[in-house]
Order: sequence, then structure tokens, then C-alpha cells
Amino acid sequence: MLDDNIIKDNNIVKVGKDVILQESEALVTLADELPESFAAVVNLILGSQGRVIVSGVGKSGHIGRKISATLASTGTPSFFVHATEASHGDLGMATPNDICVLISNSGETKELSDLVAHTRRFSIPLIAISSGGKSALIKAADYGLLLPSCPEACPMGMAPTTSTTLALALGDALAIALMKERDFQPEHFRTFHPGGKLGAQLALVSQLMHEGEAIPMVRADTMMDEALLEMTSKGFGTTGVLRHGRLFGVISDGDLRRNMARLMSCSAEEVATIDPITVSPCTFATQALARMNEMKITALFVVDDMRKPVGILHMHDLLRTGVV
Repeated sequence: MLDDNIIKDNNIVKVGKDVILQESEALVTLADELPESFAAVVNLILGSQGRVIVSGVGKSGHIGRKISATLASTGTPSFFVHATEASHGDLGMATPNDICVLISNSGETKELSDLVAHTRRFSIPLIAISSGGKSALIKAADYGLLLPSCPEACPMGMAPTTSTTLALALGDALAIALMKERDFQPEHFRTFHPGGKLGAQLALVSQLMHEGEAIPMVRADTMMDEALLEMTSKGFGTTGVLRHGRLFGVISDGDLRRNMARLMSCSAEEVATIDPITVSPCTFATQALARMNEMKITALFVVDDMRKPVGILHMHDLLRTGVV
């Protein structure tokens, strides 16, 4: 019985590997045979003043929703329209300023006919994603993105598997090409991803730092008894040391220990670590975390271009917001 179970599990694993290999081979074919109109489609969308409206039916509809969501989150305004609902009033969402992308593996999906007719009637650019090179959808479209003819991973050749993987990959390729052409930067990405782990990782130091009176600061000539009070009252385990309004140094617990024998007779500048590690307000929180880990410190002072302190960032702030 044990041997039978092992054989059964091995067969299951083999099926899984075969499916992934078959679909990966199809993706290589797609890369080698990227549709000739790919660049033209990217340029068309770049020049559009409207939105990219995506639609499909069944599994193609699920893929369309994902493609639309990826476009929208990477700087290309887009939304998904259900083909049936389009025929019952939602066609009005598509205007001559927009671009319509319809997905159908066969290219003969009847539910898309009203959308096709609407784009033709109002001169709305139509992009078709399909494996049917001679299909009605491809013939009607202004631009056809033809998928290579690769067998489905389904043993009966009926369940959309390889075809949907290819459509999804082509949609990703469009979104990333548009993203690069728009010079879409990480700070733009955060605008569309403010929540969750991704939002936390894209946070800027300026969004997490403590400002104003919360920043522990003393002048260079301040005696250490006052400096210790500042460190204790602000609760960061450190204080900045100012000279002419600029950050001259910092005092940490390590500096206190190194100067314990003469501590109370010293001024802040005599104890401080000179030219400390700092970050700017526009630094990503993940970069600040990397600096902290590299230098084995728990707090960073935030300074402007003139090296004037504008904030302080503590490791606890990164933990609290989910950056770590």
C-alpha cells in the first residue's frame, strides 16, 4: 500500500511538472513570436487621452480583469467591462477617447459582438488578443495581437490553460513596456499602492519620521548633564549635536559608555560621534532600514541639503508600519 501511494504521488508530481513545462515552452514561443503590432499598440496607448477598456468572457474575462488591474496600477488608466453588462448599458463607458482591448482565444466569442460593433460605430481603437488568426475579432480589430498556436495543457485540449497563460503574459508585457516608456518610478508606484506590505515598503522616510519638538537636539557646547536629560526625555536613546544649526554629531549609548570616566565634565561635542550617518526625507524607508542594519544602529537623523535636522527615524517606526 505504501509503495502504491508513493507511485501515485510521483505521478501527480509528474503531471504538475509537465503542465508547467508545457506552458513555459509556450511562453518561450510567444517571446520568439511576439506580435508584429506590439510596439504599435504600446505607442497607441501612450498617445491616448482616455482609458484602456478591457473585456473578455469566461476565463478570458478573468485574465482581462488582471490585465486591466496591472495597467491601472502601473500608470495606464484602465478598467474592465463585463461583456454582457456592456450590452445592457455599459457600452456608454467606452468613448472615442478610449481604447478597447478584447480577449478571446478563438476570436469568435459572440458575447463580444456588441462591443466590437460599438467600437466600429464610434471609431474607438480596437485591439484584439486572440489565437484565431482568421477570426472575426482579429479581422474587425485595428490591431491584432496574435497568440501562437500552442496546445492547451488540459489533456482533452478543452480547458483554457496554455492560452490564458499566454494572454496574461502578453498583457504583462504591454503593461511593463508602457510603464518603462512612461518612466514610471517607485514614488509613482506608491501612489497606486498605499496599503499593505507593498505600501509600507514604498514609504518614504518623510512619511514615517518624527519632526519638530520630538527631535532630540543639543548645541555643541551643551554640558553632558543637559544632554543626558534630552536623550532621556525624547526617548530615542540618542541626541543630535548642533553646530551653527547643522548636525555636527550624535551621542548614543555607546558614546556614553566610552566616555563614562569623564562624562559629566564634558560638553556634547567632546562626546559625540562626528559626521554621523544620515538620510534625506525622500529616502525610501527600506533604504533607511538597510543603512540601520549595515551600521548596527536603531535610529537615523534626517537632514536637508544644508545638513539641518528635519526629523529622526527609529527602528520601531519601521516595525510598526510593516517595513521590516
